[in-house]
Amino acid sequence: MGSEQLESSTPLRVVTAAAIFDGHDVAIGIFRRILQSQGCEVIHLGHDRGADEVARAAIQEDAHAVAITSYQGGAVEMFTHTREILDEAGFNHVFLFGGGGGTILPNEIKHLDDSGIARIYSPDDGRELGLVGMVQDAMERA
Repeated sequence: MGSEQLESSTPLRVVTAAAIFDGHDVAIGIFRRILQSQGCEVIHLGHDRGADEVARAAIQEDAHAVAITSYQGGAVEMFTHTREILDEAGFNHVFLFGGGGGTILPNEIKHLDDSGIARIYSPDDGRELGLVGMVQDAMERA
């Protein structure tokens, strides 16, 4: 959690979803449960969710962060469009993060991270940090 969040009694609020055209909902379900176990309030949208729907939920729920899994090959577009919608609505403070196993290529991860669009956790991050470690890292950044 960010330092301001640690001092507050308000839990970190996170919207979670699996990307559009993606029926792989196990990973985001696991992340949802870990987020909850770490004290986060989670608004879970399920699988097959588009950028518009995810961003709208984050805005309506005044979320601190959004977690998206994307295993269908459209991660750059999904994360970029979600970021654009949030920014246009004045929600550029919302931390966007996620992953997609090996389906998000290293150059795509670098692009999303370097451009400030999103923090993507790779399989290497999973091996280094573990699932709980990745969630804790995201909470600190949010």
